Amino acid sequence: MKASIRLKFSLGIFFLFIIIVLLSIFSAYFVNKLSNKTAAILKENHLSVIFARDMSENLTNINMEITRGLLSNQTPDTMLIKKEFGFFEKSLTLEKNDFTEPGEDKLVASIDANFNDYRKSVLQFTEQAKPLVTIQTLQKKFIDLYEQEMFLSQMNSKAIEAKTEDAKLTANSALKQMTILATLCFIITVTFTYSFASYFNTRFFQLFNGIKEIVASNFGQRLHFNGTDEFHEISLVFNKMAENLSNINKGSGSTVAKELNNDESGNDIQDMKEMLNRLKSLEEQASELISRLENTNSK
Repeated sequence: MKASIRLKFSLGIFFLFIIIVLLSIFSAYFVNKLSNKTAAILKENHLSVIFARDMSENLTNINMEITRGLLSNQTPDTMLIKKEFGFFEKSLTLEKNDFTEPGEDKLVASIDANFNDYRKSVLQFTEQAKPLVTIQTLQKKFIDLYEQEMFLSQMNSKAIEAKTEDAKLTANSALKQMTILATLCFIITVTFTYSFASYFNTRFFQLFNGIKEIVASNFGQRLHFNGTDEFHEISLVFNKMAENLSNINKGSGSTVAKELNNDESGNDIQDMKEMLNRLKSLEEQASELISRLENTNSK
């Protein structure tokens, strides 16, 4: 299969794209993993802490209203107390749907039972003229319920601390893995980029030098590119051109030498003709001189 330069270049760009996508996928995976852990802390334990805090505040408001009524010798504000009980019950209902820690369900069930008992006692104390429930009993039930709320808050607070520490470990682990992966991808990318660029630079440099040699009439220059791409085809065409130029150059030299030899032979013949003409002229002059001498002797 012929591997063209365009195909190699496209594959190189695709390889770099795969490296980028790979880094993006792993980054998204670790970020999502860390985000889920953080979201679990906020959604689960943090809400339980808020619910426990709100219920404790509602209990405190109820107890303060009862205490104020006793100290001022007035009837406690039952509307306020019922309102606080409504808020408490709402927070308790939300907490029942947010169990996250071992034993939290049993603790909330106990809080629910004690709350119902405490609310019944408070309503009896505030609505009856001669309540059967004493203030000491209410205070004890209040303290027991308040301590349970504090324990629920502490349970989830400790869970938040543990899960936060786990999230930190996950973040550190993700950072190490991403650093290793990023370093590995960087090395691969740099190596590939260097090899890819070197492949083209070397061939373009050889081709440029080959053309310079041909321009300088060095027709013995040849290119040798291995492979099946366009550079190999260019080398074949270049070598064929150099061979043809070399043959033309040799043929031109022979023709010029031949012409020079022909010119030298022609010059020699002309010289010989001139010498023969001179000899002929001397012969004629010598014959004329002999004839004159013979005529003189005969007189």
